[in-house]
Amino acid sequence: MIHDLSSFLKRAPAEEPDSVVAKASPGQLSRRGLIAGAGALVLALSLKPQGATAAEKGFGADGMPHGWRDDPTLFVAIAPDGTVTVTCTRSEMGQGVRTSVALVVADELDADWAKVKVAQAHGDEERFGNQDTDGSRSLRHFFMPLRRAGAAARTMLIEAAAKQWNVPAGEVTAENHALVHAKSGRRIGFGEVAQAAASVPVPDRAGVKLKDPSAFRYIGKGRIGLIDNVGITTGKAQYGLDTRVEGMLYAVVARPPVFGGKVKTFDEAAAMKVPGVVKVVTIDPPAPPYEFMPTGGVAVIARNTWAAIKGREALNPTFDDGPNASYDSDAYRATLEQAVRKPGKVVRQEGDVDAAMKKAAKRLEAEYYIPHLVQAPMEPPAATVRVGKDGKVEAWGCVQSPQAARDRIAKRLNLDPKNVTVNVTLLGGGFGRKSKPDYFVEAALCSQAVDGAPVKMTWTREDDLHNGYYHTVSVERLEAGLDDKGMPIAWLHRSAAPTIGSTFVAGANEQIPIELGMGLVNVPFAIPNMRMENPPADAHVRIGWFRSVSNIPRAFAVQSFLAELAHMAGRDPKDYLLDVIGPARLIDPVKMGDAWNYGEDPSRYPYDTGRLRNVIEAVAQGSGWGRKVDKGRGLGIAAHYSFVTYTAVVAEVEVGPKGEVTVQRVDIAIDSGQQVNPERVRSQLEGAVVMGMGLALTAQITFKNGRAVQDNYDTYELTRINEAPKIINVHLVQGGSWDKPLGGVGEPGVPPVAPAIANAIFAATGRRIRQLPMRDKLSA
Repeated sequence: MIHDLSSFLKRAPAEEPDSVVAKASPGQLSRRGLIAGAGALVLALSLKPQGATAAEKGFGADGMPHGWRDDPTLFVAIAPDGTVTVTCTRSEMGQGVRTSVALVVADELDADWAKVKVAQAHGDEERFGNQDTDGSRSLRHFFMPLRRAGAAARTMLIEAAAKQWNVPAGEVTAENHALVHAKSGRRIGFGEVAQAAASVPVPDRAGVKLKDPSAFRYIGKGRIGLIDNVGITTGKAQYGLDTRVEGMLYAVVARPPVFGGKVKTFDEAAAMKVPGVVKVVTIDPPAPPYEFMPTGGVAVIARNTWAAIKGREALNPTFDDGPNASYDSDAYRATLEQAVRKPGKVVRQEGDVDAAMKKAAKRLEAEYYIPHLVQAPMEPPAATVRVGKDGKVEAWGCVQSPQAARDRIAKRLNLDPKNVTVNVTLLGGGFGRKSKPDYFVEAALCSQAVDGAPVKMTWTREDDLHNGYYHTVSVERLEAGLDDKGMPIAWLHRSAAPTIGSTFVAGANEQIPIELGMGLVNVPFAIPNMRMENPPADAHVRIGWFRSVSNIPRAFAVQSFLAELAHMAGRDPKDYLLDVIGPARLIDPVKMGDAWNYGEDPSRYPYDTGRLRNVIEAVAQGSGWGRKVDKGRGLGIAAHYSFVTYTAVVAEVEVGPKGEVTVQRVDIAIDSGQQVNPERVRSQLEGAVVMGMGLALTAQITFKNGRAVQDNYDTYELTRINEAPKIINVHLVQGGSWDKPLGGVGEPGVPPVAPAIANAIFAATGRRIRQLPMRDKLSA
């Protein structure tokens, strides 16, 4: 999921709450504070990176809204009993970020993991820096700040103990939650010295001494379980749907079933007759584009969710379906296919493709179709909001971007954002849907309508599938000209898809740089003549972030096409893929037409084809590529670069006599740089394989008369547990030392899964499938 459309998103500034001890200034570790609360003394630390001038282009965290240099405070709290509480500023949705954040701080602090807790930050980017949990960048952006926060706390504890013992600080060390003076044999716990440490000057950022990686106890070791595991497995963990507030009411909304439609009529009296219904409220939409605001509808507020749902049924609303009333995804596919069969806007060009095509010994053309998808997290969107009569608003919910929720509530209610508090619960999945907080605004409007009583807004599964933000539909057309040895000398790729930009700018119909840089313009192939084009495509639904975003259609098309070329050339697909990539080399992304590069500095994150080659070799070796398999089975391989990370997949697939597909085994290799929490890397890649398999075989959203056809998990089919591969092997490829920048993990595992499965199906059956989902195409 990507959420750094700074040219489209306007954030209102927020002020730091009065509870914060002091202001921090840019460029240094700048403050200390002693906070007393509930009998605990805590050491509050904040960290500031070196400030960039206005003329400098921001990369990484510096390029995000509110960055981390404005006020990205990280808190370490040490109680008298020695308990260390680390505040996590990112949202936990199953990826383990709360564990990884605490792990990094605890390691540099030299804390005993058994005495470490984690607290969740509320939404306040003025205080905490950027809080968007998306783009696979939580640790990519904050690993070093987290290390420095832990190291600074350790330094202050050491100096406090040294002063108490009247010994040089250089003779004191931190060892497993204690300060030790080896010469005298003295030892004191963290909690015993925390109050004194609070009065020690915070060391300057440049002077903070980090651990040598050889001394890491937790970082990179893969021996740490989820810090929330007990709460999650015992049902005590709090998700958005679990929120309970005294005096709370419950609401659902009857929304227009067609994007851009409006409510015409509804029967308020009938709804009010339903036992438990309290009020019926009309929600007016803003002028399009809607961005993160509600699309309108009629809310039913009741004393429980069931009454609200029954009241909604009684409304019997009618709608003016508006400009997208005739949207039909099958017909729109034909529109996209026509678009890619003629020239479009050139977004990358090298050499002379047309001349090379004429000279080619052979040519191949293929079109690949990828349907709309929806995030469909297990926990649908849910938010509870209380609008106080004093103008103060408090909200609770499962949200990936709490600052966005804060800003949109404030905008719709015409409030100062500083008067809005957004409390972040655990998320039962997100995948990009919960970075768009329209459901928070709906809850706020309902609370306002019932004199400020807290209202929980619940989306049903059907609501989520019918009124969500969809992954774009896409047609990818590829053409290649081959020389007499079967190697490509010309490459043409046309990509037609409605853009995410349409959610923010009315009429936007060309893909924006973020989308172009996801496997279209930034292919690293050693082909002398290349041209990529982007024909226009109008959006008829809300387009939003989805795990891996446009990398999904690009990887499916490009990696399937390369396997087709390998077959035409009579070559092994793995060897052919490596030959097309060419020798190991560093490529400036800007020279490929990718000025975005996932928001990272191209000098620090060049495209390294050697690393791509390495994951291909690693997954080939780990999977036993080339081994004989039973009749009806096949192996397929695919690789992709996304979120500055390199991944490769080998799938072993069995196709039955009636076309039934069973994915027996998947091997996946990743090079994301050094892996901070290998256990979480493995779990995320296992999840990516299962999710990617669902996209490959079963998942799609189709539209008829402007309406989403699929209702629930019975028709929007995700991978069931009995369908998951019996074996998933994760191969972690170490990329560089700890002083090298990190890559992403949450999203890069998804894109190569579908093409690997498609290529395996071809190897098993000789049938090439060029559209997703693939399952029903084999039984036809």
